[in-house]
Amino acid sequence: MRASADRVIDIAVCTRPFRPQGPRLEAERLHGKHLVHHYGHGGAGWSLSWGSARAVLPLIQAGVAGGRQQQQRIAVIGGGAIGLTSARVAQRAGLRVRIYCKDLPPDVPSSAATGMWSPDSRFCTEQEATPALCSQWEQMARSSFRTWQSLLGLPGDPVQWRDGYLLSDLPFDQDAGGYPVGEPDYPDLMARLPDIRPRSVLLRPDEHPFRQPHVRRFTQMMFNLSVYQRLLLEDFLREGGEIVRREFESPRQIAGLPEPVVVNCTGYGARALFGDQSLVPVKGQTARLVPQPEIDYALIYRGHGLVVLPRRDGLLVATHGEGDYGNADRTPDRGQTLAAVERVAGVYR
Repeated sequence: MRASADRVIDIAVCTRPFRPQGPRLEAERLHGKHLVHHYGHGGAGWSLSWGSARAVLPLIQAGVAGGRQQQQRIAVIGGGAIGLTSARVAQRAGLRVRIYCKDLPPDVPSSAATGMWSPDSRFCTEQEATPALCSQWEQMARSSFRTWQSLLGLPGDPVQWRDGYLLSDLPFDQDAGGYPVGEPDYPDLMARLPDIRPRSVLLRPDEHPFRQPHVRRFTQMMFNLSVYQRLLLEDFLREGGEIVRREFESPRQIAGLPEPVVVNCTGYGARALFGDQSLVPVKGQTARLVPQPEIDYALIYRGHGLVVLPRRDGLLVATHGEGDYGNADRTPDRGQTLAAVERVAGVYR
């Protein structure tokens, strides 16, 4: 793998919209509209998008039930992962959809996500993980998983299964640290999906090229987001969807929309727009290196907050560390990226 500072072609920062109590999936009447809230998925937005959109569909349909045919149009606010997928699920249910958004991919925060299947990433805190919430998560994860499998093999490979290597300085039965200091404890939700989670394999030193003494090979589903987002948009427009570029600064502005049902998919933006102070920003920075088609595997360096993914638009290097939790600053830190790239280069013998 060629990992060096001169091969960095892009650095992007996203704000993961985390709610300790889990995503907000509920409806209310506001300014004469049937408003459905659908946001707050932490780092699991893309992974859970299809299942979560299906979970809120009955709330959307409740707002249009009994209306005349011309009233069956709904509005979706937000053009990111949750907004686009909510629009597609509503279309599949026979509704006409208009998206209102300030930005579209690749200029939305969710475009800076890693693209790794991670449905349990900062979904909720351990303290808030009630049996009902965990069951809801499992339903959303399984529903999303089925849809992701249906996208395998399409042109451009929007979804792929890839092998990867989990590197560790310590034996895997010893704690190497998980999320950075200062973050809450999160539940082990993936234990609920043993049947759709391929097992990892412990490798001998002569079976891998890495310096670390402990290495496991795993198989992981990944998304080529640049291709997949384009596919979502094309499908949405082809089936009659409309897009209006508009920024909302107050909830009262939704009263002027012609649609009787509005789906709020504004992510972290809901904190300012709807006053949801439970939303916690979690900064995530990714960098893309010049594509290397010959690198077809992922790397995760346990305890170091380092992830490398072989996407079609470049080798993606993601890092996390102390100071990310509660941080809404979307200013790229080039020094952080260069340090991560140097660590990547150093894992090889």
